[in-house]
Amino acid sequence: MRKPRIGITMRLESETRRFYLGRDYSEAIQGLGGIPTHISLIPEREYISHCLDDLDGVFLPGSDTDVDPLRFGEEPHSKLGRVIIEKEETDLLVIEEAEKRNLPILGICFGMQILNVFRGGTLVQDIASQIPASLKHQQGHPLARNSHTINIAENSTLERLIMSGEARVNSHHHQSVKEVGKNLKATAWAKDGVIESIEDTRENQFVLGVQWHPELSWQTDELSRKIFETFIEKCK
Repeated sequence: MRKPRIGITMRLESETRRFYLGRDYSEAIQGLGGIPTHISLIPEREYISHCLDDLDGVFLPGSDTDVDPLRFGEEPHSKLGRVIIEKEETDLLVIEEAEKRNLPILGICFGMQILNVFRGGTLVQDIASQIPASLKHQQGHPLARNSHTINIAENSTLERLIMSGEARVNSHHHQSVKEVGKNLKATAWAKDGVIESIEDTRENQFVLGVQWHPELSWQTDELSRKIFETFIEKCK
């Protein structure tokens, strides 16, 4: 049986001009039956179109950068992190092309945030200073430890995966979804109200974003594994 080919957008190290990506993303896709294919951060429409010609799904990974707030109509907060234009422009083109082809999309952390911005949504630029009594969302090491609880909406993709309205997840972010974009709905929340998952509201389209990092714990955590299994199955 042919295994689904899944495109993963990379990162850019400005100082060395290198494209790179942490191994966990590709290992999770390969370990659960997909073929990971890296997409270089070249924000040219023709290049992206040719890349997606051979793909069955798109995976938008995390990033050590922030989305430029001008993209959602805000000025930069004092705690805004580094912005890499090539990263977000490439991801936005990939999402646009994937949606034309109705390809399944999985977004993790930055990937969930850029997906929401593509759909016209906004972001909290810095959780600690903008959300009163917020939890610690940058847990540090060990990276895979499930550090806080999320509440999961009934009849959501996540709820169907584990048949539960609650789970524990890891946490490595200082931004989050604020206003949810078009044809998306929030389906999980941390105890401080931070949105932890979004999904498409339309039938016959698999578009899922999660704020935590299931690629770090797919071998030990049921929900993390089932997210990848479901995504890869949708890509077949």
